[in-house]
Amino acid sequence: MKYQTSLSLSLLALLCLLAVSSTGCGGGATASSTPPEPIEPGIPYKKFTDAVHAVMMADRTVYASKVVTRLKKQDAPVTPSEYWEDEDHTIPLPAQMFRMGSELVFENPEAGFTYALKSKWPLNEQNGPKSEFETKALDFLAENPDENFYGEETLGGDKFFVAAYADKAVAEACWSCHNDHGNREDHYPEFAKDDVMGGVIVRVPIK
Repeated sequence: MKYQTSLSLSLLALLCLLAVSSTGCGGGATASSTPPEPIEPGIPYKKFTDAVHAVMMADRTVYASKVVTRLKKQDAPVTPSEYWEDEDHTIPLPAQMFRMGSELVFENPEAGFTYALKSKWPLNEQNGPKSEFETKALDFLAENPDENFYGEETLGGDKFFVAAYADKAVAEACWSCHNDHGNREDHYPEFAKDDVMGGVIVRVPIK
């Protein structure tokens, strides 16, 4: 299916800059009954979602591999922690960075899109699939890690273009945290480098 409704190049550049400051390795907000305004005509939805996803993943990879993993290997006095808000000398995990960024974008009425990281094996149940589309997308990505999943869905009476991208284990900080986490259930897979751990879901309101 081809999606021709789109947005201007200048708006795309602005949205990409917004995404740069908001990535990591886990959950976020999904669409609500009061979604952001639809984007303007110009570039197809698919091209837009592919572009913002590329920025998200570049920033996510840098934070996970160049900051979090580096600190852990150096046995630095500052360490990544799930409880960074309550502990001294700690920084957020990649998953928490991603979630906080997605929340900022979700709260921005001019962003024109929302995104979240979901998983078939969430350590926190709020990060599991919340719609039929998300379930299908996560199943597809687990079986087809080098392909993307595109479609449309209606939530709260509003129609969205939705794109889903495989979220792979790109740094030891990601898979070691999941493999050693106290919430990990017996049926969870043992993750290793480049394994699909979930999927990034990007939603854009359709006019």
